Amino acid sequence: MKLYTFWRSTAAYRVRIALNLKGIEREEVFVSLPGGAHRAPDYTALNPQQLLPALELPGGQVLSQSLAIIDWLEAAHPKPALLPADPLERARVLEVAHVVAMDIHPVNNLRVVQHLAKNFGADDDARQAWMQHWMRLGFDAIEPRLAGTRFAFSDTEPGLADICLVPQLYNAHRWGLDMSPWPKIAAIGVACLALPAFADAAPEAQPDAG
Repeated sequence: MKLYTFWRSTAAYRVRIALNLKGIEREEVFVSLPGGAHRAPDYTALNPQQLLPALELPGGQVLSQSLAIIDWLEAAHPKPALLPADPLERARVLEVAHVVAMDIHPVNNLRVVQHLAKNFGADDDARQAWMQHWMRLGFDAIEPRLAGTRFAFSDTEPGLADICLVPQLYNAHRWGLDMSPWPKIAAIGVACLALPAFADAAPEAQPDAG
């Protein structure tokens, strides 16, 4: 299979982690967001939304949206599991994953920040304040939901919540957000990045980083 990715895409970062945790090999195709490669006709034909990541399956089918891709991976390659079997525990994990992927990330996306600068005159300080504002709201909602374990909901194995939190933590550090108000989230980041599956998926570890 082929993963269309960009080193600084937090959504692609999620999928890289999931693939690593499940031990799934793939060919990686690097799509430069600053270079506008995501808007090129060949990539648009694969993913009309012009966003990353996209996963091309061996049969030629293409999936987009990181959580949809991870859901397919979970169904097609169920071991190790990224979600608990218990319905309530599963819902708790999804709560945290959705706060990141559906509440924080959509308004922290590169195209949103570019739109703020181009159409509303947002300077560097305004863009940083925007990014930090939405992360604070999201982290405030997540911190009390966490179990206080080594990973988001387990002392032994990371799961979907960790897969979503770690890339968002990368974005928080990138935008200068002080993480001291959220010690559980910060500690999860440290625990996860000690694992090769997370460390090898990190932005700076990617061949297209620069």
